[in-house]
Amino acid sequence: MIQSLWNREQAAQCQNGLEELVYRSNLIGTDRRVCNWGGGNTSSKTKITDFRGREIDVMWVKGSGSDLATMKAGNFTGLRLEDIQPLLEREEMPDEEMVAYLAHCMVDSKHPRASIETLLHAFLPFPHVDHTHPDAIISICCADNGKEVARAIFGDRFVWVPYVRPGFTLSKMIAKGVQENPQAELVLMEKHGLVTWGDTSEACYAKTIAIIQEAEAYIESKVKEASVFGGQRFETIPEEERKQILAQVMPVIRGAVSDTKRMLLTYDDGENVLQFVNSRDARELSQVGAACPDHLVHTKMVPLYVEWDPASRDVEGLKQSLLAGIARFKEEYTSYFERNKNEGDQMSEAAPRVILIPGVGMVNTGKSWSNAQVSGALYHRAIAVMRGATALGSFVSLSENESFNVEYWPLELYKLSLAPPEAEFSRKVVFVTGGAGGIGSETCRRFVAEGAHVVLADLNLEGAEKVAQEINERFGEGRAIAVKMDVTSEADVQAALAQAALAYGGVDTVVNNAGLATSSPFDETTLKEWNLNIAVLGTGYFLVAREAFKQMKAQAIGGNMVFVGSKNSVYAGKNVTAYSSAKALEVHLARCIAAEGGEHGIRVNTILPDAILQGSAIWNSSWRNERAAAYGIEPDQLEDYYRKRTTLLVNIFPRDIAEGILFFASSKSEKTTGCMLTIDGGVPAAFTR
Repeated sequence: MIQSLWNREQAAQCQNGLEELVYRSNLIGTDRRVCNWGGGNTSSKTKITDFRGREIDVMWVKGSGSDLATMKAGNFTGLRLEDIQPLLEREEMPDEEMVAYLAHCMVDSKHPRASIETLLHAFLPFPHVDHTHPDAIISICCADNGKEVARAIFGDRFVWVPYVRPGFTLSKMIAKGVQENPQAELVLMEKHGLVTWGDTSEACYAKTIAIIQEAEAYIESKVKEASVFGGQRFETIPEEERKQILAQVMPVIRGAVSDTKRMLLTYDDGENVLQFVNSRDARELSQVGAACPDHLVHTKMVPLYVEWDPASRDVEGLKQSLLAGIARFKEEYTSYFERNKNEGDQMSEAAPRVILIPGVGMVNTGKSWSNAQVSGALYHRAIAVMRGATALGSFVSLSENESFNVEYWPLELYKLSLAPPEAEFSRKVVFVTGGAGGIGSETCRRFVAEGAHVVLADLNLEGAEKVAQEINERFGEGRAIAVKMDVTSEADVQAALAQAALAYGGVDTVVNNAGLATSSPFDETTLKEWNLNIAVLGTGYFLVAREAFKQMKAQAIGGNMVFVGSKNSVYAGKNVTAYSSAKALEVHLARCIAAEGGEHGIRVNTILPDAILQGSAIWNSSWRNERAAAYGIEPDQLEDYYRKRTTLLVNIFPRDIAEGILFFASSKSEKTTGCMLTIDGGVPAAFTR
């Protein structure tokens, strides 16, 4: 049951009406059962002193593209009410004209564009107005008998408006309906949502919550749990087995939905999701349409429901069903676009945003992890609405054309245009071994700065988690994950790549960077030392590359690998036989994989660095002392020694290697494979020839 979150002590700390509006809005957005991600809008009417020193009436309303849960004062727009009020006398007003007019009403041109539903708030004669999308209310508004249900719950306290796309016409309809019903406490917008109001911000919020609670109580009295969604048809596969199946099929899904632009994937196996996908009615219900217009841009009109019997455990059969289903979905979506398109419309990616798999759960797609999460969060709301609507009657939705006109509505698409432009590695997933180290961590930071999502794999899990946390705090939730992996363990490597598939759907670039180094005269080199170098630098690179190669082939959209070798890959250094031999192995392994990967669009290249002392676990170990002894100098003289032996007289830093790695992973080298790039300041003995 929805509960009030209002805290009078916290509210009392608000310095003005706008701050109180921010507080109220954040409370509303905090519970997604009250309002969708990115949806809904709130307003407050106050007085301010304008630039001429006059006291004027102003309405503060949510700016377009904001989310109520996180928005601040800067996300609201102030508009002069005296400029808006005359619009009530108009009979009609096109969207473009409305947007242009409202821009002239702004008290500050630096404010964001006002919400699509600004006039809804302005035309209602109340100081505070909330427009929300509560699950319980939309259940009523999306039931075929919704108006009768509303009368049973609210008596004559509500105004019902038929579905009209938000804008001038709907705003006038709502204002007229409220004016004609003195008993009205709320407006129910068919197939859309709820409008409430109050004389104070607290009263407005309290009314919103109270109305939702009434609706919830009524719906729950009608729900028969055993027959929700027609009752159970399929059994849920146990969790560990579900994850094993998902790790196998998500790269296949990712490849199939990334034919025009790469997509990232997330999965959700929450209890309500599993109840829905396992039900008898899920296939039919899921194809009725969206549960709320606000969902459409992120979920499309319908999800892909996959025909598969989980009892069979036929994973190969599931892969084939997914491939066929995604292909069919894209064909049908293209036809839907062609049937409904208006002049100037350009089709977005035709691939599904929501994929429902019986026994397994829901897979979501998006241009980023966060966008895929939004699609999933909104479909949780759709499931809740369908549960309520079918308890009351039958679930109904917008018509195909109504859905299209919201999905491709310029005012809705404008919100998407507010996102930062995509960068070189947007929509890409990068898997970095040795991610906690100097080169690995710097490489991860650089990739994420250029749009990528990264998986930091390292034996030092604590160090990898620290770097991942730092990245996520700076660039946003979900941009990096840390996994513990011993590159010499086949099981560890397989599990880590499976985690990458579960987190993001697959991988695009693998940076084979994990390392160690030992130093000893050849005749003192033990078998243990030899085997250690070969295990980490040879076998480890082989295992990571092999498992990544399999995943890239499953995706069938290409990929690339960058090996971090060494100057010693081509230079026979003194007292480093085991290390140099293993590093030479890496280079040739990379070339062999490049030769086989070409037909699959998989590129493999190698960076040859030298003497990266900063942030390196290797150089902070006995290796520093051993190398200094080999050159007959003191350990603290090494950095100067290495600088002076280069032809450019420079030291090499982790960021230098990271730049080389990003070059090989980027479109700038898309026709290069099997190549070596030295980044060592110019060590003549290591010149390739």
